[in-house]
Amino acid sequence: MTDQLTIVKHPLIQHKLTLMRDRSTQTSVFRQLLREIGKLLAFEITRSLPMTTRRIETPIGEMTAPVIDGPKLALVSILRAGNGLLDGILELIPSARVGFVGLYRNEETLEPVQYYFKVPDDLGSRLVIALDPMLATGNSAVVAVERLKRAGARNVRFMCLLAAPEGVGRMTEAHPDVPIVTAALDDHLDERGYIVPGLGDAGDRMFGTK
Repeated sequence: MTDQLTIVKHPLIQHKLTLMRDRSTQTSVFRQLLREIGKLLAFEITRSLPMTTRRIETPIGEMTAPVIDGPKLALVSILRAGNGLLDGILELIPSARVGFVGLYRNEETLEPVQYYFKVPDDLGSRLVIALDPMLATGNSAVVAVERLKRAGARNVRFMCLLAAPEGVGRMTEAHPDVPIVTAALDDHLDERGYIVPGLGDAGDRMFGTK
């Protein structure tokens, strides 16, 4: 669809995503699967992290070994459902700095309304990964990335579980410099702005609120 979009088709991710789509999957299992997929997607979205080397001493001898270079990256959860992906990535990268963008969708206009914004300092020198399980209309994602750029972020990537063509199109038009990593590109949006076939409302399924 676009060079900006990466769909990760690893068998483990696709199997776990099928379990998440199943309407009979319990809340606790849904949360666990989202955390696991978040960790697996993190391997792809961090693939091009800058590297350097340093001297270390192993139990056998000295060597020059590779390490990640530059400031610690920033993970920014788009509340509330982004926290499900955040938990998995933090297991893999516990030293990452964490921020939050609070947005909810006006169900009549489908436009995002911001209610909270708290991010790490010095975003301009960090890789910033914005997290939201669903890229549906793309409205919330576009606004969240705009806020991050306004706060100084210059290197932003977006990670989601599912994307719709409409959301990908909206994001690539608004932010052509932001790569998107997802586990699946679904068919379309319905009249309510939900991804089809999708998996329902990720936040409600995570927290058992519907």
